[in-house]
Amino acid sequence: MTANGYLQLAFYVVVLIALAMPLGTYMANVYEGRSLAARLGAPFERLIYRLCGIDPAQEMRWTQYALAVLWFSLFGLLAAYTLQRLQAFLPFNPQNLGAVSPDSSFNTAVSFVTNTNWQGYGGETTMSYLSQMLALTVQNFVSAAAGMAALVALIRGFLRQGASTIGNFWVDMTRTTLYILLPLSLVLALVLVSQGVVQTFSTYHTVPLVESVEFDNPKLDKAGQPLKDEKGNPVTEKAIQKEQVIAIGPAASQVAIKQLGTNGGGFFNVNSSHPLENPTPLSNFVELLSILLISAALCYTFGRMVGDTRQGWAVLAAMTIVFVGLLAVCAGSEQAGNPVLDRLGADQAASPMQPGGNMEGKETRFGIANSALWAAATTAASNGSVNSMHDSYTPLGGLVPMWLMQLGEVIYGGVGSGLYGMLVFALVAVFVAGLMIGRTPEYLGKKIESYEIKMAAIAILIPPLMVLAGTAVAAMLEAGRAGVANPGAHAFSEILYAFSSAGNNNGSAFAGLSANTPFYNSALGAAMWFARFWVMIPVLAIAGSLAAKKKVPAGLGTLPTHTPLFIFFLIGVVLIVGALTFVPALALGPVVEHFLLHGGK
Repeated sequence: MTANGYLQLAFYVVVLIALAMPLGTYMANVYEGRSLAARLGAPFERLIYRLCGIDPAQEMRWTQYALAVLWFSLFGLLAAYTLQRLQAFLPFNPQNLGAVSPDSSFNTAVSFVTNTNWQGYGGETTMSYLSQMLALTVQNFVSAAAGMAALVALIRGFLRQGASTIGNFWVDMTRTTLYILLPLSLVLALVLVSQGVVQTFSTYHTVPLVESVEFDNPKLDKAGQPLKDEKGNPVTEKAIQKEQVIAIGPAASQVAIKQLGTNGGGFFNVNSSHPLENPTPLSNFVELLSILLISAALCYTFGRMVGDTRQGWAVLAAMTIVFVGLLAVCAGSEQAGNPVLDRLGADQAASPMQPGGNMEGKETRFGIANSALWAAATTAASNGSVNSMHDSYTPLGGLVPMWLMQLGEVIYGGVGSGLYGMLVFALVAVFVAGLMIGRTPEYLGKKIESYEIKMAAIAILIPPLMVLAGTAVAAMLEAGRAGVANPGAHAFSEILYAFSSAGNNNGSAFAGLSANTPFYNSALGAAMWFARFWVMIPVLAIAGSLAAKKKVPAGLGTLPTHTPLFIFFLIGVVLIVGALTFVPALALGPVVEHFLLHGGK
């Protein structure tokens, strides 16, 4: 890695942390009803409540709050599914794209409702403008708002004493959307348009090529899978390309919220590596920053709302330490390049004439530093966008984004969901610490007892169950193996990555897996749904339990949860759980592949 590369990585982290306090303060004021934006928007907010028949003063028990989230998400799923199935008959479809298949519609609807944004389709060849805007972009807003609302409910659980309610879901979601997500998205969309991100309702443009291109086009079977001959080699046919269709559309508005809401669904098939979705180094930096911005700032919001900003800084510090360490591994592995090419005499050293390292699958305008940074940031958050192809990374370089997801996406994580996931780990950490010293564990003045730990165990164990069980089933069944385009350990890595992405509501992929099939659309859809709500519901149960408890004063046996000791203890709990759960699976995939690569195989 060059000095310039290190400087870019350091600059990103510094700017991210610097913005956490002002944005975190603003969001705390929004949720506490003290922001200027909330006062100015109060008439419009009241109009929304009146039209929807909502009483904003009526608070909910945790069970009512959870049911509201589930019913709202189910309605969103049905709406997104219906729009895709009927898009051929609906307006804003200048390319006359047909209806999306039932299994793909189901997968996509679940994906966007759960804030996963896994995509088994090519956006510009599958989705009409109306589907992109009304089915997908709307869910980008409300699925992110639902995660942030659940976090605020958990924070209220720490704040309240002897209470039976944790707030009103409809109010929390409305304020999140109106005063946080919409304003930030509007500003970001304008910045992106200024950089060349397309925003239009025009039809696609067809332009002649300067030179005709002859290439081998793979043949596909009826299921859309590549045909192979008796030796297992792809079957191709010669084709000549004389013109190119340039896909355009209302992309900037979707890109803004997909990044800010840690959604990640790309308007175009190649996502943020597309020159009309991410055209310049400045757009790349701004999009990168927006991926982690709200998640990092919510840590400070948490500290402000519980009355001790040191608690927020401690959680943010734990996240940042893990993120920086794994980012260094990813960037270092990619900069080191491919050892097989070294043996062939290829020059992989960085120089003024070349970036060096492993540039396969990466955009030259971003290079290794910004590609590795994006891979780490997008998988630290539950954001599935990519500006390079993770499938082309070195084995250890690809292991980092995979493991960041497998840690539960709590290293920043999704907006709201990342922090409430990390707070679940914090409860486990204080519980373990309490057992070690023989004291009743406490966190923020609330005793952590068996009920909270049972709920925390469910929240921590459900995503790994979805990942490992799904991977095992896909590896055993012919329908699962049929989607694999690469042999050996890398094939297993592709399947493991897909279920790690779905089981932790991320959405990125090792692109070598052909996942737009009935099997993968159904299996990954189920993993996304259960991983989202079987984590969120236990968190809301914890919020209800904590709200009913009284606060206890800190004593000599109370473990301070804002010190460096607790920060590293929390990191240890997160890493140990991740290591114990996924190291055997990782050993069968990227670890084996790493040794094979260095063995020249």
